[in-house]
Amino acid sequence: MARRGEFALIEALFAPLAGADPRALGLADDAAVLGTEGMGDLVVSVDCLVSGVHFLPFDPPESIAAKCLRVNLSDMAAMGAKPVGAFLSASLSPTLDDAWLEAFSRGLRVDLEAYALSLLGGDTVSTPGPATFSITILGSVTPGGALRRSGARVGDDLWVSGTLGDGALGLRVLQGLLFGMPEAHRDHLIDRYRHPRPRVALGMALAQGELATACMDISDGPLADAGHMAKASGVALEILAPLLPLSDAAADLVADDPALFDLILGGGDDYELIFTAPPDRREAVMAVGRETDTPVTRLGRVVTGEGARILDADGAEIALARPGWSHDE
Repeated sequence: MARRGEFALIEALFAPLAGADPRALGLADDAAVLGTEGMGDLVVSVDCLVSGVHFLPFDPPESIAAKCLRVNLSDMAAMGAKPVGAFLSASLSPTLDDAWLEAFSRGLRVDLEAYALSLLGGDTVSTPGPATFSITILGSVTPGGALRRSGARVGDDLWVSGTLGDGALGLRVLQGLLFGMPEAHRDHLIDRYRHPRPRVALGMALAQGELATACMDISDGPLADAGHMAKASGVALEILAPLLPLSDAAADLVADDPALFDLILGGGDDYELIFTAPPDRREAVMAVGRETDTPVTRLGRVVTGEGARILDADGAEIALARPGWSHDE
């Protein structure tokens, strides 16, 4: 029986359930925003990670715990919010014994402490299917200060944090599809897949300094998520391929096999921030990058039209076989 794609499903069946409630933001952003009396706006997000889909069954339990928390922290970063607490719902498969769960708990504790968070509650159930972990995370912003996907304006610069493609390449390494690289490169890519780097400090700085006109995190691939931002903002985004920030490991792999370029743009698992800002804020954006110890790269522009496209050095559009990752796969 046919089923709608992920985003069509949300738009057709779930967004109408939010109605005109402004707190839900039309189910089109990375989190909901709830006003609280005298405490600013409460930002709420939830992500579900499934074994075999979002992490590999043989990944270390400590790493799985870290990834579960960090992908949610990335949503807080995208909204410019300060994380304040988390809830965990765990559906446990029969293969997970006490030793595995103790290791998972240790990994979660390390990350909670690293980000000054507490686990505020949750639920645990058994399932005959794959292990599934869902975290609901809470954050706060000043009233009306949450970053949105929908504010990009024609003429804005397009920016990205960190480097792109490492997570997707790391997954291919773990799957045995990429090999023959230096051990340091292999370790780097695997670490980026297992341990995303949520850019919380950068997101907060962009929001507090009123620098970004639009912002979201990259989970489905930079081209696909740029497309989501373009649609929400009613503009088009152009990404200039020569400006893409790559790690040494990713750059070497693409140089040896140019076909991997598609994976850089469409593989997902980056969990970096993509954001827009007016050209007169370039120095300020670079400054907050330095202050938060986060590399930031200006990689494109906002233009009239719709959608997102990647251009080569001559300005010609590059066609990708796979523009982004989707839960429909």
